[in-house]
Amino acid sequence: MANTKKLEHGERKAAKRKARKEAAPKAPRTTPRGSNKKKVRSLSKGASKR
Repeated sequence: MANTKKLEHGERKAAKRKARKEAAPKAPRTTPRGSNKKKVRSLSKGASKR
């Protein structure tokens, strides 16, 4: 994508949208989304935190 620093807001949006459409499609995910998130232990799920 070209440098969009000097473009106005509307022009910048149009340039980015055009670049997204021309880009190659992304590959499907190999791991599920959020798989790196810290897991919550089931014991603490319902406990109130005061």
